[in-house]
Amino acid sequence: MMDAKEVRALSVVEIRERIREEEEQLRELSFRHAIARLENPMILREKRRFVARLKTILKEYKKA
Repeated sequence: MMDAKEVRALSVVEIRERIREEEEQLRELSFRHAIARLENPMILREKRRFVARLKTILKEYKKA
């Protein structure tokens, strides 16, 4: 996972692409978790938080 400083170094297009990729991975993990237990279910929480961080930074860029 990237921290906020690393995300802010990305361009808006790169952030949007990363959001799309992370949300796709999150959907796959959620589906796998619904069918069978994941080894580490905390990864779902980390993915959700990372997507939220990306969206927040993207919103900051749009506001500026």
